[in-house]
Amino acid sequence: MFKIKNTTIALLMIFSFSLANAQLKVGDNLPNIQLQNDKNSVVKLNSFNGKTVLVDFWASWCAPCRLANKKWVKMYDKYKAQNFEIVGISIDTDKEKWIKAIAKDKMKHQQLIDPKGFDAKTAVLFGVDALPAAYLFDASGKLIAINPTEAQIITQIKKNK
Repeated sequence: MFKIKNTTIALLMIFSFSLANAQLKVGDNLPNIQLQNDKNSVVKLNSFNGKTVLVDFWASWCAPCRLANKKWVKMYDKYKAQNFEIVGISIDTDKEKWIKAIAKDKMKHQQLIDPKGFDAKTAVLFGVDALPAAYLFDASGKLIAINPTEAQIITQIKKNK
């Protein structure tokens, strides 16, 4: 019994440690990942280096995400000409619902999908454990804030004009 308990604890510690290492931290670089967008093209996330980038994890079934989408649509329209990009990453498992949500929410900013829910590689890499989740990167591609306030985003955009 003691041996099984110790083995279980050891495995849980290894698992927890590997998860902790998988999560992006402030100062980390924009990951070099590729995902499909809503137009069936592959997009490299780090291709947005040189811009202030807000990576927004969301899903069509997430009510708080859908409310946040309205805020992101307004922010994108206002600041897109100022070297600012929003990259939505959906963890929807149903592509049709994702596409319908993009249209209904009138999102014009970049939309990508990693369709495996919270088990999606991208969600694990970023450390997403709740939605919505947002990550703000500066123009050099460094993570500067997790779940930033609107004021933090605007301040960063103005630094990068």
